[in-house]
Amino acid sequence: MDNQDEIALVKRQETELVLPEFSEAIAFEIGSMIRNRALEEGLSLVVDIRTWDRQLFFSATPGTTADNAEWVRRKVNSVRRFQRASYRLVLERGEEPFPVQSGADPADYVIAGGGFPISVPGAGIVGALTISGLPGRRDHGVAVDALCDHLGKPRADYALPEVAN
Repeated sequence: MDNQDEIALVKRQETELVLPEFSEAIAFEIGSMIRNRALEEGLSLVVDIRTWDRQLFFSATPGTTADNAEWVRRKVNSVRRFQRASYRLVLERGEEPFPVQSGADPADYVIAGGGFPISVPGAGIVGALTISGLPGRRDHGVAVDALCDHLGKPRADYALPEVAN
């Protein structure tokens, strides 16, 4: 799968992994699923689920640091400003910081995988599900897997291919 195919797949994820509704209870359900997976698989990660005006779920598993929460903050800002998964920004632009002319200060925005837009029909993007702690592509994959599980969609239909490290 080449870069353009991966961009098309991430766009499909964004279009099809839409929640019929979003609430505090749904954020807790999705966040708890991710936390349980992390604990079962020994993944060190932070999960943050929010609307644009407030955080609805936050969890950090063993091995994470304050830096992970900072990465989450910057990924959330990127999702909100650019209205797309932060990993799509990686595929479209590479992982270099935003240029100064963009006004997206690297202290507040980052091009790194793990931030995924939460969309609801009729409302559009209302928040973000964000993961930090793994390599960006894997952070993105954890978010996509959780949305697939919540929506009852097969993970394999939306998964990016594994890449060698």
